[in-house]
Amino acid sequence: MKVIGIIPSRYASTRFPGKPLANILGKSMIERVYNQAKKCTVLSEVIVATDDERIYNHVVGFGGKAAMTSSNHPSGTDRCNEVLSQQKESYNIVVNIQGDEPYIDPEQIEQVVQLFTEKEVQISTLAKKIDSVDVIKDENSPKAIFDHNGIAINFCRTIAKYNPNTTYYKHIGIYAYRAKILTEICKLSPSENELKERLEQLRWLDNNYLIRVGVTTHEGISVDTPNDIEKIKAQIR
Repeated sequence: MKVIGIIPSRYASTRFPGKPLANILGKSMIERVYNQAKKCTVLSEVIVATDDERIYNHVVGFGGKAAMTSSNHPSGTDRCNEVLSQQKESYNIVVNIQGDEPYIDPEQIEQVVQLFTEKEVQISTLAKKIDSVDVIKDENSPKAIFDHNGIAINFCRTIAKYNPNTTYYKHIGIYAYRAKILTEICKLSPSENELKERLEQLRWLDNNYLIRVGVTTHEGISVDTPNDIEKIKAQIR
């Protein structure tokens, strides 16, 4: 399989404008994400997908690869699809790598690709066992519900009926798609469940795409606000 990793990166952010260029101990956040992705040996190519020339120039400046995309994309998934369409080479799998996890573990990228060993798998993602009741009740931490074969059944923000004897899993926001499937799902209209939960993966489930969920023990530190940068610096030090 030939695999491309794409890192969607926007300058505009309500809570943290210019987030990709934020300095984390001498390197920008997007450079740290890019460097982590490059460590993953299953990726044939890594490209930052952006709609902002400042990010594009910065990535090229540190020796990375970047592609300019439309500013009208509603999600990182659509941005990935545009970059895929720009490639002269063909790829079997596309990995959508979150641009706000500066210390993403390369093993997670490899794991999400390895979930395509069965040909019926069209999309893959990861989930991590939840050990805290607070996380289970936190609607800002989406949950993944899947069967014993790892096939996704549902994704949700809240658990309607909490059972202390049930194991719950937090959804980890990394996706991989078969190239043809990525193009297909970007043509779909938002589904009712997606609009209700604000989770785009529900659109794919509602249209009967098979999503395989792998269980990981890693959880990257994501950056949403300037305060998160300081927390990361403190942990690294």
